[in-house]
Amino acid sequence: MRSHRVARAVGLVLTGALVFVAVGAGAVYLDLKSKITVSDVSDLVVGGPVVEPPKDPSDPFAGKALNILVMGTDYRDAENAAIAGEEEGMRSDTTFIVHVSGDRTRMEVVSIPRDSLVDLPACNLPDGSMSGPRRNTMFNEAFQIGSGGVDDMTHAAACTITAVQDLTGVPITNHVVVKMTGVIGVVDAINGVTMCFPEPVKENPRYGTLDLPAGEHTLTGSEAINFLRARHGTGMGLEMGSDLTRIARQQAFIDSAVRELLSQNIITNSPQLYGVIEAVLSSISADPTIADPTALAGLAFSLRAINPSEVVFTQVPVVEAASNRNRVEWTSEADAIWQRLIDDAPAPGQELPVTDPRDDATAPADGTTDPATGTDPGTTDPGTTDPGAGTTDPGTTDPGTTPETPVEELQPGVCP
Repeated sequence: MRSHRVARAVGLVLTGALVFVAVGAGAVYLDLKSKITVSDVSDLVVGGPVVEPPKDPSDPFAGKALNILVMGTDYRDAENAAIAGEEEGMRSDTTFIVHVSGDRTRMEVVSIPRDSLVDLPACNLPDGSMSGPRRNTMFNEAFQIGSGGVDDMTHAAACTITAVQDLTGVPITNHVVVKMTGVIGVVDAINGVTMCFPEPVKENPRYGTLDLPAGEHTLTGSEAINFLRARHGTGMGLEMGSDLTRIARQQAFIDSAVRELLSQNIITNSPQLYGVIEAVLSSISADPTIADPTALAGLAFSLRAINPSEVVFTQVPVVEAASNRNRVEWTSEADAIWQRLIDDAPAPGQELPVTDPRDDATAPADGTTDPATGTDPGTTDPGTTDPGAGTTDPGTTDPGTTPETPVEELQPGVCP
């Protein structure tokens, strides 16, 4: 399993975006609401809704762990066909579960490889019939199956949700479908995303025209979507033609985009932030709760205390499929991921550190301090050392010195 932190990343942007919605009352509310396509799958997911309807309309998310299924689609309507060419049908291009802990202290984003071979369950179809279950089928076909051949986005999303719940047991509380064009609008709204490529990234001419130089380069909206879609060529894993290396490139892009947002302090720049939010909302289809700016405002309030360093990306552990070397199968290690999402448990290494010495099992029971020194009387004076050794205890940090700041490990493509 591969899991790593995205320092000051998705949490700040999500919170900032939602807070913007929270303060945008009146005409702003109506304008933003008009941008979102509502996708109500409540009667379509096979097995029925797993979670109860919200009780508090002002904050329907209050106190609940969330599992938001985000589906990027390669649906080729006229606008998206101009980017990727004509192709019949619709499939989910990128799929991940965003888990937000019930206490709003943690977020985990679990990426599901589109090339995973899985057993898909039966789904409700637009014509009122049911699809048959399919064995050993690519995961992203669930979206196409649900669309029923008539490009029905809501049924497509419902079928994918049905598949995810059936395969993982994780209750999906909300969903969002994102079109390819959304990336272009968002990137252009922040005047590009700067990345530092360790080598030239060049797409195979048979598949596209992406040609990025090594070193620092600011991606335009069009370059960004082509970078995110690319799977064949040279540079940054394109040689492998793998969806797994593409997921790594997408995560590096997300990290870079967030850094761009933070460097511009866009969260406090209302006109520019509005442009970003408008670009996002114009390109998504979401369940009625997510599609309601008032509900988003309630979620923003509940996320106000989240520590952005407690946001991690996790990729489903896979091996090469026995039946097809170009496909993958989930390993049994994936079960632990699904169970912790169900249990609202932290990812490995995500547990919050003890910050109050009174919470530490080694601290004195009374938790008192010496009013003259501000230290616990049962501890060694921080200004002294072990007289026998003449040095500070090697197992401790000298309180009089500044601890060494850990060096952040950057993903390939992210600028230092």
